[in-house]
Amino acid sequence: MANKPRVLLLRTAGTNCNVETAFAFEQCGAEVDQVHLQELFAGRVRMQDYHIMALSGGFSYGDDIASGRIFANELRVRLGLDVARFISEKKLIIGICNGFQILVKAGILPGPFAVGSKTIQTATLFNNDSGKFEDRWVHLQVGGQCVWTTGLPESIFIPVAHGEGKFIPADQGVMAALRKNGQIVFSYVNADGTKPGYPENPNGSLEDIAGITDPTGRILGLMPHPERHFLATQHPFWTRLKAGKGQARSQYGHGARVFQNGVDYVKKNLL
Repeated sequence: MANKPRVLLLRTAGTNCNVETAFAFEQCGAEVDQVHLQELFAGRVRMQDYHIMALSGGFSYGDDIASGRIFANELRVRLGLDVARFISEKKLIIGICNGFQILVKAGILPGPFAVGSKTIQTATLFNNDSGKFEDRWVHLQVGGQCVWTTGLPESIFIPVAHGEGKFIPADQGVMAALRKNGQIVFSYVNADGTKPGYPENPNGSLEDIAGITDPTGRILGLMPHPERHFLATQHPFWTRLKAGKGQARSQYGHGARVFQNGVDYVKKNLL
């Protein structure tokens, strides 16, 4: 039996946030393998040997066709049975930025995932309304029901960096289901928690959606980068932050809890 939660961090041409994501999981006590997709295709690595599958940020395959599309097709068509088994075993999946785009375009989110010809894409992530790449820090309201967000404060502050982050559901029925099932876990807000305009909502996502989970709460996709605010010193104003009354200033940023939640879930439920 494994002593540590094992994380399968998938990468391919254009993936570029894998090292930071691996660091975050390792600091939380996990063992991380950064694995190229070809290793799974060839059978040299088995998805079922892991507890968490992570899809980090970047520009897989240069965002050709559309961001995340090629990677999503490979995941669905060539590894669909493995993904379905992984989900059925109550394991965890997280997709950050390009990873979120991949999960949505593979039909894994909003879920539930169906293999092969039964796979239906019910949402997408499209070009930012601004027509440009958005690289900035944003305030997020935390809600919904999700393993990954347990214990997070009501509002967190982490960065975004994307050109295609506008969340669009296929229809109002999909949006209604997201609301009903508590699947909207991150929403863009102003610093005071009120409804944002641009640039506080950096892409124009419908209902200001920044991240969602599947109906089980075990699969998370989000456009902002929690691994880029894992340490407190990554905050742009970290020297000005004050500790609360009777508390020392934490060495960790708002994103750290996300990764720790995943590791803690595995230790409690899968080891």
